[in-house]
Amino acid sequence: MADVSERPDGYTGQVTPGGVSDVRELPDLVIRKASVSQQDNNAYLLTCRATGSQLLVDAADDAPRVLALVTEGTGGLDWVVTTHQHWDHHRALSEVVAATGARTAAGSEDADALPVAVDDRLAQGDTVTFGEITLDVVYLRGHTPGSVALAYADPTGHTHLFSGDSLFPGGVGNTKSPGQSFDSLIRDVSGRVFDAYDDHTWVYPGHGADTTLGVERPHLAEWRARGW
Repeated sequence: MADVSERPDGYTGQVTPGGVSDVRELPDLVIRKASVSQQDNNAYLLTCRATGSQLLVDAADDAPRVLALVTEGTGGLDWVVTTHQHWDHHRALSEVVAATGARTAAGSEDADALPVAVDDRLAQGDTVTFGEITLDVVYLRGHTPGSVALAYADPTGHTHLFSGDSLFPGGVGNTKSPGQSFDSLIRDVSGRVFDAYDDHTWVYPGHGADTTLGVERPHLAEWRARGW
């Protein structure tokens, strides 16, 4: 099992707000990770190698930096997927969509809280396709009612999971505020992530460093016992 300390293909996932992107080159997909804002929000640009089509995960903040990230790829942008409705994950969304003409997608129960009209309301089991790349939608309720993760099954390797604020190194996302539910989130993360994907699955969260399911899996019982 590849854990985060091994850093395959030179990618580390270590980025700083406003700093340079980290790049992971897969056979069919290029993943670029950048950090924006004092909250260390991650934005991910996914580029289809065959077509140049691009998808952005979370236009979180600092529209000039996010638009610069887009130009680090092929320059165009077909989709912006917002992982959930919290303000720190969509502060640059309006400006990025206006500048690029990208279509928008978000979980169905979070879509109305975003500052732009959402073109595609996502549900569990849906897919998002750009170029020749297809991402599976994983609906993870609890941090918000309509949080989504996106899973890319690399045909030559392991799954890559963009988890938003639902799964981090060391635990699930925050559920201490009104309207949130730890029971719901741990149930969905357990059943729809840990039961569905193997230990090699690489997790790209909404803030901070990456992890793998293999690193986190032994701690699931601990998370349930502590309630966060």
